[in-house]
Amino acid sequence: MRFNKYIVFVLAALFMVACGVQKQTTGSGKPASTVSKPTWHTCVISGAKAVVTTSGQRVSATVTMQTVRDSLIIMSIMPALGIEMARLEATPTDITAFEKIHNRYVQTTYAELNKRLKPKISWKQLQMICSAELPSGAEKAQLEYSIGEDKIQVEINYTPRKLNLPLKMNRLNTARYKKMDISKWL
Repeated sequence: MRFNKYIVFVLAALFMVACGVQKQTTGSGKPASTVSKPTWHTCVISGAKAVVTTSGQRVSATVTMQTVRDSLIIMSIMPALGIEMARLEATPTDITAFEKIHNRYVQTTYAELNKRLKPKISWKQLQMICSAELPSGAEKAQLEYSIGEDKIQVEINYTPRKLNLPLKMNRLNTARYKKMDISKWL
């Protein structure tokens, strides 16, 4: 059961990478644009490495992120042997996280998720994370956040992204999984 909680932490942590980034300012004191508008339609990052540390425990996973700009993100979490153990499917309005070991899933909105996670997240931030468009660069991301009393550190080492490739994004059928309440997962 503890392993499942860490898989959820990995999913949640990947959401949070962009949240602590501050805007740069120009000499006039006005915010400068930190990210230019992307010119891509699809983005794939295969084999990124994510490490989540919480209460002295470390969980490592390989992550593949497929993004259709302003539409859909599918993130596959593979902690061992390249087998998908968890998946996140996100749209601009909702997030669905699947835990494949026990055939369970949770579906929530950003507003509901933001009641539990600090700092808050948005679709735009998640899209920046999954397309390696953070102001901190496209090679590595680090963050700290909390879920209730639990403090979590996350490090993501990105692999080079591939833009504008045709994607075969198969969403999972929720009928094969048992729906769980988010309050029981986080």
